[in-house]
Amino acid sequence: MTQIFTTKDGARLAYRDEGSGMALLCLPGLTRTMGDFDYLAPHLPPLRLIRMDYRGRGGSSWTGAASYTVPQEAQDALALLDLLGVGKVAVLGTSRGGMIGMVLAAMAPGRMLGLCLNDIGPKIERAGLERIFDYVGRNPRAKTHAELAEALPRNMAGFDGVPASRWLEEARLHYLQTEAGLKITYDPALREAFLTGFQGPETDLWPLFDACAGVPLALLRGANSDLLSRETVAEMRRRRPDMAFAEVPGRAHIPFLDEPESLDLIATFLGSLA
Repeated sequence: MTQIFTTKDGARLAYRDEGSGMALLCLPGLTRTMGDFDYLAPHLPPLRLIRMDYRGRGGSSWTGAASYTVPQEAQDALALLDLLGVGKVAVLGTSRGGMIGMVLAAMAPGRMLGLCLNDIGPKIERAGLERIFDYVGRNPRAKTHAELAEALPRNMAGFDGVPASRWLEEARLHYLQTEAGLKITYDPALREAFLTGFQGPETDLWPLFDACAGVPLALLRGANSDLLSRETVAEMRRRRPDMAFAEVPGRAHIPFLDEPESLDLIATFLGSLA
């Protein structure tokens, strides 16, 4: 069941807290919601699954472009953990969520049981960013979920062998049906925040990755990802030879997390922390 908590600055943020045992905090992608993990949840072992919608996404308050930043979202995640009385937590971060996970490891390493990154690293390829620039903050042209599901295989290069039923699930998960057509499930001002964040010289995020020293790591990569290159993965593995790794064939950015390779890696990651 979705619940709401209020941050110190008055933002109302949606979250779910289900199960018991080791806590796993699942952090979604840039424009996504806690529904990002609906495909994975049925496959998880017994544990305490915690999910949240960031500011401006899903069921959470729209608080303006200036507040849609990775550091703010990391602070909100810590506030939620404090509210729930969770001392230590494993983190599974999809794309943006993985960046937040690295910030959490730097801000509060004593709180981290481990970090699993879904198709994200400390170097983000420009080609992948430019693809996101094209759609972030904009409603799709498709007017219905069915119409969008038919278009997605053509628009999502690098995804192979995805059944039509999954594309329909994706359309329903990430877009709202209205009388005027499909609408995004987040504040359009996220576009401004995202573009601002990637203007100017490239930021060196390797120190952020290196700050994860001592935190158990795992990494998934979509074999056709345009956001996380094989070269970046090789350097991540050189710096952290203990990091568990799997590549998911037939997937670009981002794997759905219920592929066999994804499930095997996540099971290995969680098993190593239990």
